[in-house]
Amino acid sequence: MKKIIFLIQIILIGCNSAPTEQELLNKSNPNGFYGQKITLSEKQKINALILSEEKYLGKDVFISGKIIEVCPMRGCWIKINDKSSNYNLRIKVTDGDIVFPLSAKGKQADIQGVFTKLEFSEDQARKWKMHLAEEKGIKLNLDEIILDPSDLFEFRVNAHGTKIY
Repeated sequence: MKKIIFLIQIILIGCNSAPTEQELLNKSNPNGFYGQKITLSEKQKINALILSEEKYLGKDVFISGKIIEVCPMRGCWIKINDKSSNYNLRIKVTDGDIVFPLSAKGKQADIQGVFTKLEFSEDQARKWKMHLAEEKGIKLNLDEIILDPSDLFEFRVNAHGTKIY
């Protein structure tokens, strides 16, 4: 039962509500504030969060990094990397509350939000990979998706405030 509820949550926290095409495409200058004001002042590095997950999970954190990917369908997440990290981190927002424009890719972002870890069963991990591919217009066959251990979890920050510059 827990697995079914978790899978439903994954689907619901995926990109649900569609922003207008104008919100995604016509914002040539994405610089500015999205969501709530950032109130924390001490930035954490992505490596520090991941390597000391027990210290940070469930806590409000402040991070900064370069936007390397934007949700191509609805702007409901960005993926960032800081220069000192080998890790990328997905930044998820509440659908419709914040929409990240595609033009944000390549920009810097400061983010405040709750550090979380999603854990997947093999079936859930395959469906998640398929969902992410579909967002990019790539069609995958569920049975042909090969998993590695890192596919069974995802660290992310559920953001409530972001500054893009």
